[in-house]
Amino acid sequence: MSETATTPPPSLREWLTSDRPQSRRQARLGRLYVIWQRFSENRLALAGLCIILLLLFIAAFADVLAPYSPVQGDLRNARLLPPGSAGYLLGTDDQGRDILSRLLHGSRLTLFVIFLVAIIAAPIGLIMGTVSGYAGGWIDAVLMRITDIFLAFPKLVLALALVAALGPGIENAVLAIAVTSWPPYARIARAETMTFRNSDYISAVRLMGASPLRIVLFHIMPLCMSSLIVRVTLDMAGIILTAAGLGFLGLGAQPPLPEWGAMIASGRRFILDQWWVAAMPGFAILIVSLGFNLLGDGLRDALDPKEAGQ
Repeated sequence: MSETATTPPPSLREWLTSDRPQSRRQARLGRLYVIWQRFSENRLALAGLCIILLLLFIAAFADVLAPYSPVQGDLRNARLLPPGSAGYLLGTDDQGRDILSRLLHGSRLTLFVIFLVAIIAAPIGLIMGTVSGYAGGWIDAVLMRITDIFLAFPKLVLALALVAALGPGIENAVLAIAVTSWPPYARIARAETMTFRNSDYISAVRLMGASPLRIVLFHIMPLCMSSLIVRVTLDMAGIILTAAGLGFLGLGAQPPLPEWGAMIASGRRFILDQWWVAAMPGFAILIVSLGFNLLGDGLRDALDPKEAGQ
């Protein structure tokens, strides 16, 4: 009797790293696996990812983790207590409110600003940039001059002017930051589009009868996503600082909301004697901003096509 040799099925790693994928799903999962491999080799990037995941966990379970109310304090017995005293791990502020509880609940406002600005500014910049780069001519000139006008103003100054016109509040602050954040994304998307629009791939799609709208939406925009994701992630720290600056000036989230910038503003009067009132929210801003910067650097290295070819 002759025994028929059977080829063992490939392992999951071999299936993901195959240079001849059998389906689009396999190709996409394989690319994600390779990106994760390159990303996981960067320990600082993993540290940044851990910080962001911890921030998401804190924001999701702030009601459970916070030992006290973030808006109600004890003026008689707990005003300006130092860290570690009477059960207050990070001390209390001038209203007798627990700083730790306010920081935990303030993480929700920080994520609210970050994600709303990202989902507003990034699509606007992507659409402006891809349409400008693909269309060219007078459309490109008009859209880029509009972009140049927004880039001519410092981001914080323009955001201050918009919030002053719209009125103080967290929603108006988000809108103002989003309006001032999209021009760099448009520039990146335009540069990427101009490198792709004359490629053989786009020419073949055009010869198959695809309309300009379809080419931009389904073929050019996906090619611009890697660079856009990296830039948005790196800009998160700037968005946090801008939101904190507006809150510090009283134009962002209004009291008694536990916004980190507003917490620093209320604690600056006590910076010499009760330093923890302003230092603790400032430290929180520092850690979260560092986490987004480390994550952005790791994504840039992982998504870099030059790195992939080495």
